[in-house]
Amino acid sequence: MLKMIGIMAQGSLVSLEVFFLTLLFALPLGLPIAAARMSKFKPLAWLSNIFLLIIRGTPLMLQLIFVYFAPFHLFGVSYDRFVAAIIAMSVNYAAYFAEIYRGGIQAVPKGQYEAAKVLGYTKAQTFFRIVLPQVIKNITPAMGNEVITLVKDTSLVQVIGVAELLRTAQTQSSRLFSTTPIFVAGIFYFVMNWAVSAFFNFLEKKLNYYK
Repeated sequence: MLKMIGIMAQGSLVSLEVFFLTLLFALPLGLPIAAARMSKFKPLAWLSNIFLLIIRGTPLMLQLIFVYFAPFHLFGVSYDRFVAAIIAMSVNYAAYFAEIYRGGIQAVPKGQYEAAKVLGYTKAQTFFRIVLPQVIKNITPAMGNEVITLVKDTSLVQVIGVAELLRTAQTQSSRLFSTTPIFVAGIFYFVMNWAVSAFFNFLEKKLNYYK
């Protein structure tokens, strides 16, 4: 039993790597996508809208398969499965984060911008000192939900052969002829989601305290 849990823990480390690396790349990548989506330059806004429609309109599993296999079939180039998983996951979640950012930015009243202009703030100062703090507060609940979904979506990388938690559980389940590893995997996912939920609840309370 302890050996099995140890193997499962190793699989959970891979899931955590996918989780944190996806956040590392997707969170900042969502900002320029959101900016492009709100751009007054129509072709740029149109292209970003098409990109968001494709990414949000197709299954993440299909995107994982495409990112890993398409380079080989199109250019004869193959690369690491884990890298492919991070690229696909980051692009997918950047699209969702971009829309969350856009909603948070557009929720800030226009009067805030006008007041900042009267006070002599530059556009950069207005964004970082006035808009951004309000955006962070506005988007925290939605971001929390999306990050919790990300924890569970790390299980999808098994489709291209990355040995994360669920794939490890399935392998152990087949080897032991038991559903116990699947149950243990469920506990691991629950604990990870509980930690993420607790963090965002704490963050939300702090933001409400300082409003």
